[in-house]
Amino acid sequence: MKNTFSILKRELAGYFATPVAYVFIVVFLLLSGFFTFQLGDLYADGNGQASLSSFFGWHPWLYLFLIPALSMRLWAEERKQGTIELLMTLPITLPQAVVGKFLAAWIFAAAALALTFPTWATVCYLGDPDNGTIVAGYFGSLLMAGGFLAIGSFVSAVTKNQVIAFVLTVTICLGFLLTGFAPFIDAFSGWVPAAVLDALASFSFFTHFDNVSKGLIEARDLVFFASLIGLSLFANTLILDVTKAR
Repeated sequence: MKNTFSILKRELAGYFATPVAYVFIVVFLLLSGFFTFQLGDLYADGNGQASLSSFFGWHPWLYLFLIPALSMRLWAEERKQGTIELLMTLPITLPQAVVGKFLAAWIFAAAALALTFPTWATVCYLGDPDNGTIVAGYFGSLLMAGGFLAIGSFVSAVTKNQVIAFVLTVTICLGFLLTGFAPFIDAFSGWVPAAVLDALASFSFFTHFDNVSKGLIEARDLVFFASLIGLSLFANTLILDVTKAR
């Protein structure tokens, strides 16, 4: 854990050593506010009931583009500059480096998410929301961000090009979103067996995030995100072990 924490601190410091961190946070907050108040019409949300459903409803689409932009540099830049060999000379193991980098990115994403607190405060000021449901929504959003980041970290390890890492991550994550997106399901409901559609929907971020954001924290949703993150990081480690010398 000590070695993992050292990598975590190194990576977090690296985020704030460049303008990238501040640009990401500003863009995330601006887009989150725009989608929530303009497109989501927060003040009319829930037919006059205090709720953040319109706020959380846009998170999958925000993460689809912003999280890959955050994750694309995790390993692609290390491989491109050849610093991965230098990293491996440190008294750490490859799994520790993978977990440390992932946790640093996840904590950074959590910090950006926490800065949306004024939206929650606004709803509390205007009405009497179910704060337990809102806390569950934040928790679900954080889990979903971790899933996106884990996929992005794996893809970043596959290529030395950050642009390619970004495009591939967006494509893969879009697939995980669309499998549970209602219009997508409806388009295939006429000629694809219901069992197949249900199986596809079970792999969707929408399906699991929607449950958690409504305050329904079930074991299957937690297992889905934990398994996705764990398997992605395991694959991340395997890919790096094969390609670190290339």
